[in-house]
Amino acid sequence: MPNYNGVWSLSTQYQNATGWPNAPEIILQAGSISAGATNQIQRFDVVTAGNSVDFGNLTTSKHDRAGFGSNTRAIFAGGTSNNVIEFVTFVTDGDATDFGDLSATNIIGGGASNNTRGLIAGTDDPGDTIEYVTIANTGNSTDFGNLSVARYYNGALASATRAVWGGGQAAGDGHPVNNTMDYVTIGSTGNATDFGDLSAARRTNAGASSTTRGIFGGGYSDTGTTAVNIMEYITIGSTGNVTDFGDLTVARGALGAGAGSTRAMFAGGRASGGVSNVIDFVEIATTGNATDFADLSVASERGPCVGANAASVQA
Repeated sequence: MPNYNGVWSLSTQYQNATGWPNAPEIILQAGSISAGATNQIQRFDVVTAGNSVDFGNLTTSKHDRAGFGSNTRAIFAGGTSNNVIEFVTFVTDGDATDFGDLSATNIIGGGASNNTRGLIAGTDDPGDTIEYVTIANTGNSTDFGNLSVARYYNGALASATRAVWGGGQAAGDGHPVNNTMDYVTIGSTGNATDFGDLSAARRTNAGASSTTRGIFGGGYSDTGTTAVNIMEYITIGSTGNVTDFGDLTVARGALGAGAGSTRAMFAGGRASGGVSNVIDFVEIATTGNATDFADLSVASERGPCVGANAASVQA
């Protein structure tokens, strides 16, 4: 079943580091290809349009990881039949290193972070577990609390203080698709609080954010693969339902998303024609339809994007 890929927002400036382009804003994307699970990590420059290039490899080939990071590290965690947490350092192309383990396998939910903590929420029971790690350290995850509605395949985004999860696939007959948004304060622990609703139920959607605004985009409107092109936004510091933002260039689910300091990028996924290589972007502070940016060098779905130099954790 096609699945979620999480979303994150990070912040820093990397200038002229060995092996990296001059532009300081980078997205890493790790997903699955049409032939199945892969351990490949791709990177692309947020500022200057161009196709992705190889970054390195994860330690395992798994579907449906979550991703998040700090201003130095990108972390990939969980996924189908997997409790592994691993990390890479943004400024150095290369393979991932073991970080630790999640408390359980099959944590298939959204990852979100500020510059200190990374959180992952949702299991395929489906469950309501939220776990966290301290990004600068290594080690196993710690219990944070519970989502307001048990679900998985949910999108995620964060500001410097809040993590928000939207949509997903819930418990019950047929595992119905859900429109719930809930949030936590990242620096504390405890159960999530209701934030508001997406305009309609969807799963495998992706999220990206600035310091103030979060965008959820794409996903499936049912338990199959009926993809949507919808983008909707919230003001992270408040609560309430979403507002229409615009449309992706291609309707797709199981996509990844990440942010630079001003741009949100939506990459890969599964469209009506199969696994997609499309990278779209929008300017977060405005509204409007997405613009085609470039292509993934390898079409990919069911994997997260993690961005360096997103403004959301600069506080």
